[in-house]
Amino acid sequence: FTSSYEFPGRYARWTLGFVNPPLEISGRGDSFAVRALNGRGKVLLAAIQTCLSDHEHIATLHTIEGSGADNFGSLVGTVSKATGYFPEEERSKQPSLFSVVRAIRDFFGYENDPQLGLYGAFGYDLTFQFDSVELKHDRPEEQRDILLYLPDQLIIVDTKKGDAWEMRYDFEWKGESTDWTPRDGDSDPFVPMLEAGPDFVRRDTDEGAFSKKVDAAKAEFRVGNLFEAVLSQTFMEPLKVPPSEVFRRLRQRNPAPYGFLINLGRQEYMIGASPEMFVRCEKTNQGLRVETCPISGTIARGENALQDAQRIKEILANPKEESELTMCTDVDRNDKSRICVPGSVKVLGRRQIEMYSRLIHTVDHVEGYLRDGFDALDAFLCHTWAVTVTGAPKKWAIQFVEDQEESPREWYGGAVGLVGFDGHLNTGLTLRTVFVKEGVARVRAGATLLFDSEPVAEEKETELKASAMLDALTRPTDASDEGITTGAEAAGAAAAAGADFDPTKTRVLLVDHQDSFVHTLGNYLRQTGAEVITARSGEPAMQILDLVAEEASGKPKDDPEAETWIPDLVVLSPGPGNPSDFGLTDTITKLMELKIPCFGVCLGLQGMVEHFGGELGILSYPMHGKPSTVTLTGTPPKGIFTGLPTKFEVARYHSLHGLPETFPDDILVTARTDDGVVMGIEHKTLPFAAVQFHPESILTNPNYGLAILENAIKYLDAKDYDK
Repeated sequence: FTSSYEFPGRYARWTLGFVNPPLEISGRGDSFAVRALNGRGKVLLAAIQTCLSDHEHIATLHTIEGSGADNFGSLVGTVSKATGYFPEEERSKQPSLFSVVRAIRDFFGYENDPQLGLYGAFGYDLTFQFDSVELKHDRPEEQRDILLYLPDQLIIVDTKKGDAWEMRYDFEWKGESTDWTPRDGDSDPFVPMLEAGPDFVRRDTDEGAFSKKVDAAKAEFRVGNLFEAVLSQTFMEPLKVPPSEVFRRLRQRNPAPYGFLINLGRQEYMIGASPEMFVRCEKTNQGLRVETCPISGTIARGENALQDAQRIKEILANPKEESELTMCTDVDRNDKSRICVPGSVKVLGRRQIEMYSRLIHTVDHVEGYLRDGFDALDAFLCHTWAVTVTGAPKKWAIQFVEDQEESPREWYGGAVGLVGFDGHLNTGLTLRTVFVKEGVARVRAGATLLFDSEPVAEEKETELKASAMLDALTRPTDASDEGITTGAEAAGAAAAAGADFDPTKTRVLLVDHQDSFVHTLGNYLRQTGAEVITARSGEPAMQILDLVAEEASGKPKDDPEAETWIPDLVVLSPGPGNPSDFGLTDTITKLMELKIPCFGVCLGLQGMVEHFGGELGILSYPMHGKPSTVTLTGTPPKGIFTGLPTKFEVARYHSLHGLPETFPDDILVTARTDDGVVMGIEHKTLPFAAVQFHPESILTNPNYGLAILENAIKYLDAKDYDK
């Protein structure tokens, strides 16, 4: 078990692991088994028989003696059925497999050790012990609803503190002790499926069929039978590598607060990177505190932090995503209110952002304090299963899930974690999980459905959620998993400029108009591969251009050996004030004399407008550090906008703007804002183009900014003068 994700007040980084546990507790329906896995477990088995034999919820209990070196005996039994009336507040106290878990926890009760306890997995069908529905699917005969281990040797790592330690336990019961008994166990190496046969099925729901199930859910929403529902589908892949390798890949690629690798025996494994707490219960000075962190609301990560910020804005502004989480949290508060102190159920965090490798989620944080007479297992049962994997109203949603999904959920939608012998509990939902059985890896993923769900989008969401797990199954570890980049990302959309163009042979003179973003603009230009020199406007820039003029005239040099640095492109930077403050028309005149292409940004555009006879106006509201959507006029986009979408968001820093009604016929408008402000121009016959927005700002997608600059280098060619 590992937490490789941090969130203040919620998650910290730690790892805990064990092998060769002495005892296994499993069950299905009303049947259970407690099995000794080695000689140490045999000692514990005798003690557990004592604690279960007189328990009021145990209907039958039998001892099966061990035979042979690898069979150390077991206890098998059944729990009784609930009879008669009971108040709903007492539902979690009724007979179930949790009666066995609670009895063992209490029997071993020990206040001073947070690590000692039962570790393992809780299957989805456990909810039917709390509140049953009519089952549509036959369950596999070998299915287990609960599997817990009692370890007696633990390795614990506190990643934040850089500490690691080992805990070893010995037990004594009626003169028998585990002391000096070997800590060993059976070895059952994983058997991979190296090749999938022609009949191998890769998903349990045909492509497109999930969308139809969304329509069925919307019909239920329309008449009020459901408010929301969570449907899922399963994807299958042959597993050719050990589960431990998949776990390593997940830890590197998809850090999560609830990571786990569990050998379930029988060639079955669970490997997960769950983002969601199920139930955590801890002792505090105010009493037993139960907390949950419902997740609902999902959007794909961007390619970088800037795109992530835009996606966060989108999801927080999306009313459908807000409704999803609202309903989840209202149901969650109801679950707690069944057993919590009145007035103690509170929302600690609302629509908080958690970011994972491929997804961004909105999360609420809810707490409550248990009333006297209730414990952590009551809290666990009252939340089965989380509304984020079922729906609302919960029982009707669970029935809908059973009716609509193509296969039993087995472990999906359940939980993994620890039932501590000190009374605390820490569990995560079984999401983003790979279940391996006989060499076949199954990845199940769901989507939260509302009346305003779009069927195709919801189906795509399940595929997106499953993608990180499928990637871990099929893609070997490579350099990118170690944080090494190849530089391909930096090119981004600029690749649209053409594979046959080599910008490394280009020289760019960047004329600085005393702006605060000039060097970022120079950085972007250098990322294209161009050689860039920045010179202040006025005399410094003019000196460079005068040398170019001398070279072109054939006039003898003072130093015949000296090479004249001749730019292939001049970029006119943004800047404060007016174009006349920097003599931009003189600069442009010089460039035209020398037949050097020119690209302008912000003030550079304004200078071109004035030079060619247009006029400038003043915005009624200055746009300084403000985003705007620009629409390109060309279809498809061409020139400096080649390869870009027709609409995209950009950053603006300006008060002056070009008045298009004053433009001469030679100036074409290539981009505008929604309210008609000119955002891009180019000259009909000369290699001159400009943008009013800032391609180098964080509000402009950096891939688009780089693409515009690389396009400018490619398309504003000096040969255009000759044409």
